[in-house]
Amino acid sequence: MRAAVLHEIGQGKLEVLDDVEAVGFGPGKVRLRIRATGLCHSDVSAMSGVLPQPAPFVPGHEGAGEVVDVGDGVTGLAAGDRVLVCWLPACGACPSCKRGQTQLCLAGFMNAGTPNFRRPGGEVFGFAGTGTFTEEVVVGAGCAVPIPDDVPFEIAALIGCGVTTGLGAAINTAQVEAGSSVAVIGCGGVGISTIQGARVRGAAQIVAVDPVASRREAALRFGATEAVSPDEFADAKQRITAGEGFDYVFEVVGKSATARTAYENTRRGGTLCIVGAGAMDDNFQVNMFELFFDEKRILPSMYGGGDVLRSYERAIALWRAGRIDLESMITHRVRLDGINDALDQMRTGESLRTCIEL
Repeated sequence: MRAAVLHEIGQGKLEVLDDVEAVGFGPGKVRLRIRATGLCHSDVSAMSGVLPQPAPFVPGHEGAGEVVDVGDGVTGLAAGDRVLVCWLPACGACPSCKRGQTQLCLAGFMNAGTPNFRRPGGEVFGFAGTGTFTEEVVVGAGCAVPIPDDVPFEIAALIGCGVTTGLGAAINTAQVEAGSSVAVIGCGGVGISTIQGARVRGAAQIVAVDPVASRREAALRFGATEAVSPDEFADAKQRITAGEGFDYVFEVVGKSATARTAYENTRRGGTLCIVGAGAMDDNFQVNMFELFFDEKRILPSMYGGGDVLRSYERAIALWRAGRIDLESMITHRVRLDGINDALDQMRTGESLRTCIEL
Protein backbone atom coordinates (compact mmCIF):
# COMPACT_ATOMS: atom_id res chain seq x y z
CA MET A 1 0.00 0.00 0.00
CA ARG A 2 0.99 3.65 -0.34
CA ALA A 3 2.24 5.83 2.49
CA ALA A 4 4.33 8.96 2.98
CA VAL A 5 7.51 8.19 4.93
CA LEU A 6 10.15 10.34 6.62
CA HIS A 7 13.40 8.39 6.59
CA GLU A 8 15.43 10.52 9.01
CA ILE A 9 14.60 13.23 11.53
CA GLY A 10 15.51 16.63 10.11
CA GLN A 11 14.58 15.87 6.51
CA GLY A 12 12.20 18.41 5.04
CA LYS A 13 10.40 16.20 2.55
CA LEU A 14 8.48 12.95 2.65
CA GLU A 15 8.80 10.09 0.19
CA VAL A 16 5.57 8.53 -1.04
CA LEU A 17 6.16 4.79 -1.31
CA ASP A 18 4.01 1.86 -2.41
CA ASP A 19 5.83 -0.91 -0.53
CA VAL A 20 4.56 -0.13 2.98
CA GLU A 21 2.58 -2.70 4.97
CA ALA A 22 0.43 -1.99 8.04
CA VAL A 23 1.38 -4.42 10.81
CA GLY A 24 0.30 -5.35 14.33
CA PHE A 25 -3.25 -6.50 13.68
CA GLY A 26 -4.58 -8.86 16.34
CA PRO A 27 -6.60 -8.91 19.57
CA GLY A 28 -7.77 -5.48 20.65
CA LYS A 29 -6.71 -3.89 17.35
CA VAL A 30 -8.56 -2.53 14.32
CA ARG A 31 -7.49 -2.04 10.74
CA LEU A 32 -8.60 1.28 9.24
CA ARG A 33 -8.86 2.51 5.65
CA ILE A 34 -7.95 6.19 5.86
CA ARG A 35 -10.16 8.41 3.71
CA ALA A 36 -9.04 11.88 4.79
CA THR A 37 -6.29 13.27 6.99
CA GLY A 38 -5.31 16.78 7.99
CA LEU A 39 -1.80 18.17 8.00
CA CYS A 40 -1.12 19.47 11.51
CA HIS A 41 1.88 21.53 12.57
CA SER A 42 2.76 18.79 15.06
CA ASP A 43 3.58 16.57 12.08
CA VAL A 44 6.11 19.14 10.90
CA SER A 45 7.49 19.48 14.44
CA ALA A 46 8.03 15.71 14.63
CA MET A 47 9.79 15.76 11.26
CA SER A 48 12.17 18.50 12.44
CA GLY A 49 12.85 16.87 15.81
CA VAL A 50 11.05 19.44 17.95
CA LEU A 51 8.67 16.69 19.10
CA PRO A 52 10.26 13.32 19.96
CA GLN A 53 9.45 10.58 17.48
CA PRO A 54 11.52 7.56 16.36
CA ALA A 55 12.27 7.28 12.64
CA PRO A 56 11.67 6.19 9.98
CA PHE A 57 8.03 7.06 10.46
CA VAL A 58 4.76 7.82 8.72
CA PRO A 59 3.51 11.24 9.87
CA GLY A 60 -0.14 12.09 10.36
CA HIS A 61 -2.42 11.78 13.37
CA GLU A 62 -5.48 13.81 12.33
CA GLY A 63 -7.40 11.24 10.30
CA ALA A 64 -10.75 9.62 9.57
CA GLY A 65 -11.86 6.61 7.59
CA GLU A 66 -13.58 3.25 7.71
CA VAL A 67 -13.02 0.10 9.76
CA VAL A 68 -11.73 -2.71 7.54
CA ASP A 69 -11.43 -5.42 10.16
CA VAL A 70 -11.57 -5.85 13.94
CA GLY A 71 -9.46 -8.12 16.09
CA ASP A 72 -10.60 -10.52 18.79
CA GLY A 73 -12.07 -8.89 21.86
CA VAL A 74 -13.03 -5.64 20.12
CA THR A 75 -16.57 -4.56 20.88
CA GLY A 76 -18.59 -1.61 19.61
CA LEU A 77 -16.85 -1.56 16.24
CA ALA A 78 -17.48 -3.50 13.05
CA ALA A 79 -16.20 -3.54 9.48
CA GLY A 80 -17.66 -0.60 7.56
CA ASP A 81 -18.01 1.71 10.56
CA ARG A 82 -17.03 5.33 9.95
CA VAL A 83 -14.50 6.54 12.53
CA LEU A 84 -12.09 9.31 13.37
CA VAL A 85 -8.62 8.61 14.69
CA CYS A 86 -7.95 9.49 18.33
CA TRP A 87 -4.18 9.70 18.73
CA LEU A 88 -4.42 9.89 22.54
CA PRO A 89 -6.86 7.18 23.63
CA ALA A 90 -7.73 6.80 27.30
CA CYS A 91 -6.98 3.47 28.97
CA GLY A 92 -9.65 4.07 31.62
CA ALA A 93 -7.57 2.48 34.39
CA CYS A 94 -4.58 4.73 35.12
CA PRO A 95 -4.60 7.41 37.86
CA SER A 96 -5.18 10.21 35.32
CA CYS A 97 -8.19 8.44 33.82
CA LYS A 98 -9.62 7.67 37.25
CA ARG A 99 -9.35 11.37 38.13
CA GLY A 100 -11.25 12.27 34.96
CA GLN A 101 -8.18 13.78 33.29
CA THR A 102 -8.19 11.38 30.37
CA GLN A 103 -6.20 13.81 28.20
CA LEU A 104 -3.21 13.07 30.47
CA CYS A 105 -3.35 9.29 30.00
CA LEU A 106 0.02 7.99 28.88
CA ALA A 107 -1.22 4.76 27.31
CA GLY A 108 -1.32 6.34 23.86
CA PHE A 109 2.26 7.54 24.12
CA MET A 110 3.39 3.99 24.81
CA ASN A 111 2.13 3.07 21.33
CA ALA A 112 4.58 5.50 19.72
CA GLY A 113 7.47 3.15 20.45
CA THR A 114 5.89 0.20 18.62
CA PRO A 115 6.23 0.08 14.81
CA ASN A 116 2.91 0.34 12.95
CA PHE A 117 4.35 -0.43 9.52
CA ARG A 118 6.94 -2.49 7.70
CA ARG A 119 8.87 -2.11 4.47
CA PRO A 120 11.29 -4.50 2.78
CA GLY A 121 14.06 -2.48 4.42
CA GLY A 122 12.74 -2.79 7.96
CA GLU A 123 10.24 -1.45 10.48
CA VAL A 124 8.51 1.93 10.23
CA PHE A 125 6.81 3.80 13.07
CA GLY A 126 3.59 5.78 12.99
CA PHE A 127 3.59 9.30 14.41
CA ALA A 128 2.00 9.41 17.88
CA GLY A 129 1.27 5.71 17.58
CA THR A 130 -0.94 6.26 14.54
CA GLY A 131 0.46 7.49 11.21
CA THR A 132 -2.39 8.58 8.96
CA PHE A 133 -0.50 9.64 5.82
CA THR A 134 -1.26 6.18 4.47
CA GLU A 135 -4.01 4.17 2.88
CA GLU A 136 -4.36 1.79 5.84
CA VAL A 137 -3.21 1.72 9.46
CA VAL A 138 -3.58 -0.68 12.40
CA VAL A 139 -4.34 0.95 15.75
CA GLY A 140 -5.76 0.02 19.13
CA ALA A 141 -9.55 -0.10 19.23
CA GLY A 142 -9.59 2.95 21.51
CA CYS A 143 -8.05 5.01 18.70
CA ALA A 144 -11.09 4.43 16.44
CA VAL A 145 -14.02 6.58 17.53
CA PRO A 146 -17.32 6.13 15.63
CA ILE A 147 -18.71 9.23 13.92
CA PRO A 148 -22.28 9.96 12.75
CA ASP A 149 -23.11 9.43 9.09
CA ASP A 150 -23.68 13.16 8.48
CA VAL A 151 -20.10 14.11 9.42
CA PRO A 152 -17.83 14.11 6.34
CA PHE A 153 -14.47 12.40 6.70
CA GLU A 154 -12.55 15.66 6.23
CA ILE A 155 -14.51 17.35 9.03
CA ALA A 156 -14.07 14.36 11.32
CA ALA A 157 -10.32 14.41 10.66
CA LEU A 158 -10.04 18.02 11.85
CA ILE A 159 -12.03 17.21 14.98
CA GLY A 160 -9.53 14.44 15.69
CA CYS A 161 -6.86 16.96 16.70
CA GLY A 162 -6.70 20.65 15.76
CA VAL A 163 -10.33 21.60 16.35
CA THR A 164 -10.56 19.69 19.62
CA THR A 165 -7.27 21.20 20.84
CA GLY A 166 -8.21 24.80 20.03
CA LEU A 167 -11.84 24.72 21.10
CA GLY A 168 -10.94 22.90 24.29
CA ALA A 169 -8.25 25.40 25.24
CA ALA A 170 -10.85 28.18 25.30
CA ILE A 171 -13.78 26.16 26.66
CA ASN A 172 -12.24 23.54 28.96
CA THR A 173 -8.89 24.89 30.08
CA ALA A 174 -9.22 28.68 30.21
CA GLN A 175 -13.02 28.70 30.54
CA VAL A 176 -13.22 32.10 28.86
CA GLU A 177 -15.83 34.31 30.49
CA ALA A 178 -18.51 36.15 28.51
CA GLY A 179 -17.63 39.79 27.89
CA SER A 180 -13.89 39.25 28.41
CA SER A 181 -10.94 40.31 26.28
CA VAL A 182 -8.90 37.63 24.50
CA ALA A 183 -5.73 37.56 22.42
CA VAL A 184 -4.63 34.55 20.38
CA ILE A 185 -0.99 34.39 19.25
CA GLY A 186 -0.64 32.08 16.27
CA CYS A 187 -3.53 31.71 13.85
CA GLY A 188 -3.06 28.43 12.05
CA GLY A 189 -5.67 25.71 12.33
CA VAL A 190 -5.43 25.36 16.11
CA GLY A 191 -5.36 29.12 16.65
CA ILE A 192 -8.42 29.59 14.46
CA SER A 193 -10.18 26.91 16.50
CA THR A 194 -9.19 28.74 19.69
CA ILE A 195 -10.70 31.92 18.27
CA GLN A 196 -13.91 30.07 17.51
CA GLY A 197 -13.95 28.65 21.04
CA ALA A 198 -13.54 32.12 22.56
CA ARG A 199 -16.37 33.38 20.36
CA VAL A 200 -18.63 30.52 21.46
CA ARG A 201 -17.86 31.40 25.09
CA GLY A 202 -18.94 35.00 24.47
CA ALA A 203 -15.66 36.96 24.53
CA ALA A 204 -16.23 40.63 23.71
CA GLN A 205 -12.86 41.31 22.10
CA ILE A 206 -10.79 38.68 20.34
CA VAL A 207 -7.49 39.91 18.93
CA ALA A 208 -5.70 37.59 16.52
CA VAL A 209 -1.90 37.97 16.32
CA ASP A 210 0.01 36.46 13.42
CA PRO A 211 2.83 37.61 11.08
CA VAL A 212 1.06 36.24 7.97
CA ALA A 213 -1.47 38.61 6.42
CA SER A 214 -3.66 35.86 4.95
CA ARG A 215 -3.99 34.23 8.36
CA ARG A 216 -4.95 37.54 9.94
CA GLU A 217 -7.63 37.97 7.29
CA ALA A 218 -8.89 34.44 7.95
CA ALA A 219 -9.03 35.08 11.69
CA LEU A 220 -11.48 37.92 11.12
CA ARG A 221 -13.76 35.60 9.18
CA PHE A 222 -13.75 33.08 12.02
CA GLY A 223 -14.66 35.47 14.81
CA ALA A 224 -11.70 37.68 15.70
CA THR A 225 -12.75 41.29 16.28
CA GLU A 226 -9.31 42.54 15.26
CA ALA A 227 -6.22 41.02 13.68
CA VAL A 228 -2.72 42.46 14.05
CA SER A 229 0.87 41.60 13.24
CA PRO A 230 3.23 40.91 16.18
CA ASP A 231 4.65 44.45 15.79
CA GLU A 232 1.16 45.89 16.26
CA PHE A 233 0.28 43.83 19.32
CA ALA A 234 1.50 46.37 21.89
CA ASP A 235 -0.63 49.09 20.30
CA ALA A 236 -3.68 46.81 20.33
CA LYS A 237 -3.11 46.10 24.02
CA GLN A 238 -2.97 49.84 24.74
CA ARG A 239 -6.07 50.68 22.71
CA ILE A 240 -8.27 47.80 23.82
CA THR A 241 -7.24 47.33 27.45
CA ALA A 242 -5.82 50.79 28.28
CA GLY A 243 -2.46 49.10 28.70
CA GLU A 244 -3.63 46.73 31.43
CA GLY A 245 -3.42 43.58 29.34
CA PHE A 246 -5.92 41.01 28.12
CA ASP A 247 -8.04 38.82 30.36
CA TYR A 248 -6.91 35.75 28.42
CA VAL A 249 -3.94 35.27 26.11
CA PHE A 250 -3.48 32.01 24.20
CA GLU A 251 -0.03 31.00 22.94
CA VAL A 252 -0.57 28.68 19.96
CA VAL A 253 2.96 28.63 18.53
CA GLY A 254 4.95 26.48 20.93
CA LYS A 255 7.96 28.73 21.51
CA SER A 256 9.25 30.31 24.71
CA ALA A 257 9.62 33.72 23.03
CA THR A 258 5.93 33.90 22.09
CA ALA A 259 4.97 32.47 25.48
CA ARG A 260 6.88 35.32 27.11
CA THR A 261 5.10 37.82 24.86
CA ALA A 262 1.81 36.22 25.84
CA TYR A 263 2.69 36.51 29.53
CA GLU A 264 3.60 40.17 29.21
CA ASN A 265 0.32 40.95 27.45
CA THR A 266 -1.84 39.17 30.03
CA ARG A 267 -3.30 41.48 32.69
CA ARG A 268 -2.47 40.99 36.35
CA GLY A 269 -4.77 38.26 37.61
CA GLY A 270 -5.48 37.17 34.05
CA THR A 271 -4.90 33.83 32.33
CA LEU A 272 -2.10 32.74 30.02
CA CYS A 273 -3.01 29.49 28.23
CA ILE A 274 -0.22 27.54 26.53
CA VAL A 275 -1.60 25.55 23.60
CA GLY A 276 1.40 25.20 21.28
CA ALA A 277 3.59 22.08 21.49
CA GLY A 278 7.22 23.08 21.85
CA ALA A 279 10.67 21.56 22.24
CA MET A 280 12.00 20.00 25.44
CA ASP A 281 15.07 22.27 25.44
CA ASP A 282 13.15 25.53 24.92
CA ASN A 283 12.65 26.93 28.42
CA PHE A 284 10.00 29.49 29.37
CA GLN A 285 11.15 31.75 32.20
CA VAL A 286 9.42 34.01 34.70
CA ASN A 287 11.07 35.53 37.75
CA MET A 288 9.82 34.67 41.19
CA PHE A 289 8.72 38.20 42.01
CA GLU A 290 6.48 38.66 38.98
CA LEU A 291 5.11 35.17 39.41
CA PHE A 292 4.00 36.09 42.93
CA PHE A 293 3.13 39.76 42.39
CA ASP A 294 1.17 39.56 39.13
CA GLU A 295 -0.85 36.48 40.11
CA LYS A 296 -1.27 35.48 36.49
CA ARG A 297 -2.60 31.98 35.95
CA ILE A 298 -0.41 29.92 33.61
CA LEU A 299 -2.47 27.05 32.24
CA PRO A 300 -1.04 24.50 29.80
CA SER A 301 -3.70 22.83 27.66
CA MET A 302 -3.06 19.27 26.48
CA TYR A 303 -5.35 18.14 23.64
CA GLY A 304 -8.01 20.63 24.68
CA GLY A 305 -7.74 19.97 28.40
CA GLY A 306 -10.73 17.67 28.81
CA ASP A 307 -12.26 14.32 28.00
CA VAL A 308 -11.69 13.99 24.27
CA LEU A 309 -14.77 11.88 23.57
CA ARG A 310 -17.01 14.56 25.10
CA SER A 311 -15.03 17.20 23.21
CA TYR A 312 -15.59 15.39 19.91
CA GLU A 313 -19.34 15.26 20.58
CA ARG A 314 -19.41 18.94 21.50
CA ALA A 315 -17.53 19.95 18.35
CA ILE A 316 -19.98 17.99 16.19
CA ALA A 317 -22.95 19.57 17.98
CA LEU A 318 -21.55 23.09 17.56
CA TRP A 319 -20.77 22.40 13.89
CA ARG A 320 -24.27 21.07 13.24
CA ALA A 321 -25.77 24.13 14.92
CA GLY A 322 -23.69 26.50 12.79
CA ARG A 323 -21.90 27.86 15.85
CA ILE A 324 -18.46 26.93 14.47
CA ASP A 325 -17.26 26.81 10.87
CA LEU A 326 -15.10 23.81 10.06
CA GLU A 327 -15.52 23.54 6.29
CA SER A 328 -13.85 26.91 5.66
CA MET A 329 -10.82 25.91 7.72
CA ILE A 330 -9.85 23.53 4.90
CA THR A 331 -8.07 25.91 2.54
CA HIS A 332 -6.26 23.30 0.45
CA ARG A 333 -6.94 19.74 -0.72
CA VAL A 334 -4.33 17.39 -2.15
CA ARG A 335 -3.82 13.73 -2.92
CA LEU A 336 -1.00 11.89 -1.16
CA ASP A 337 1.40 12.65 -4.03
CA GLY A 338 1.00 16.37 -3.22
CA ILE A 339 2.05 16.05 0.42
CA ASN A 340 5.32 17.96 0.03
CA ASP A 341 3.55 20.90 -1.59
CA ALA A 342 1.18 20.87 1.37
CA LEU A 343 4.13 20.93 3.77
CA ASP A 344 5.55 23.98 2.01
CA GLN A 345 2.18 25.73 2.19
CA MET A 346 1.99 25.11 5.92
CA ARG A 347 5.53 26.34 6.55
CA THR A 348 4.90 29.61 4.72
CA GLY A 349 1.53 30.13 6.38
CA GLU A 350 -0.38 29.92 3.10
CA SER A 351 -2.70 27.20 4.41
CA LEU A 352 -4.84 26.90 7.53
CA ARG A 353 -5.54 23.21 7.13
CA THR A 354 -4.78 20.98 4.17
CA CYS A 355 -6.96 17.91 3.70
CA ILE A 356 -5.13 14.95 2.21
CA GLU A 357 -7.66 12.74 0.44
CA LEU A 358 -6.82 9.07 0.10
